[in-house]
Amino acid sequence: MSSQTVLYLVIGVAVLGLLIYRQLVARPVQGNQRLVLILVIIGLIEAAQYLQKLHAGSAAIVALAGSLVLAAIFGAARAATVRIWIQDGQAWSKGKILTAALWVVALGAHLGYDYLIGQHKDIGSLGDATVLLYLAVSLAVQRVIVVLRAQRLSPAVPGPVRRSSL
Repeated sequence: MSSQTVLYLVIGVAVLGLLIYRQLVARPVQGNQRLVLILVIIGLIEAAQYLQKLHAGSAAIVALAGSLVLAAIFGAARAATVRIWIQDGQAWSKGKILTAALWVVALGAHLGYDYLIGQHKDIGSLGDATVLLYLAVSLAVQRVIVVLRAQRLSPAVPGPVRRSSL
């Protein structure tokens, strides 16, 4: 395992820890996607560097697309586990232990998928280099669904849901 691969995994696990922590704390629902945008940018840079170094072809692009579909599926599944309620006219959300467990399972699925496709000589360890992008897509899908659920919960909640400073 190269030092760059280890770095990608360490960063991915650290980000996963942050995401799980943020999920388990009650927070106002917000449409702000700043964290997602930051993760997407960093994830795209890491993925592009890896793909250029590997001189990857269409097989790597197809494998990456499959991984991102998997991320979206887990994001939708986690969104269903988030509790949403209205407090003082503001929608709030809080994940459950199941939400946290699904984050861990999602990362495991990403790495398992990477192991399966890694048998292809032109792909290598694509999953290690795309872990942040995977987490960003999964988080984005989850957030969009949670925001939509919060808007349906109470017509008094302005759409898009009122932003807070969190």
